[in-house]
Amino acid sequence: MSQFFQIHPDNPQARLIAQAAKIVREGGIVALPTDSCYALVCHLDDKDAVTRLRRIRNVDDKHHLTLLCRDLSEIANYARVDNQQYRMLKAATPGPYTFILEATKEVPRRVSHPSRKTIGLRVPENAIAHALLGELAQPLLGTTLILPGDDGPLTDPDEVRERLEKLVDLVIDGGACSLEPTTVIDMTGAQPELRRQGRGDASAFGL
Repeated sequence: MSQFFQIHPDNPQARLIAQAAKIVREGGIVALPTDSCYALVCHLDDKDAVTRLRRIRNVDDKHHLTLLCRDLSEIANYARVDNQQYRMLKAATPGPYTFILEATKEVPRRVSHPSRKTIGLRVPENAIAHALLGELAQPLLGTTLILPGDDGPLTDPDEVRERLEKLVDLVIDGGACSLEPTTVIDMTGAQPELRRQGRGDASAFGL
């Protein structure tokens, strides 16, 4: 049975954030709110947790997982970006965007795209996610909470709890989230390319 924390969406309780971070460090899978949809997250370096996360979503290693970062100061450790790309990212973060970038060698092979060596990266504008990332002092590995057979993401924390209480270790109730996923922008080519239109405004990238 998963634990269930009700965390204030604007002023997250430090005690509960610390407990959530402990669960992540011990290999747990956490369902948490973001600035788009609810997401499933786990520790970046925990192979078994990554395998469980993929199993819950029923996706293989060709499905891009996303690094959730506290801010862009961490980006150089995990992705290769030039000055122009960095300026674009800075203008759009934090926010409901996922950027596809060339992965560095710091990113474990099991979480980067096997044929393209790329990684999804985002900086969510959500106080709970931001507090948890700050407590961990490193990125989380995540994916949108869309369960096998569903057409869209789960957004209601009570439904998340009902359907996932035997699959994840913690559900964080931070209120209802958006029905729209992130806007996905591929930054690996000469020009940005729109992969998925979501909640983020792609016109900021000329798309």
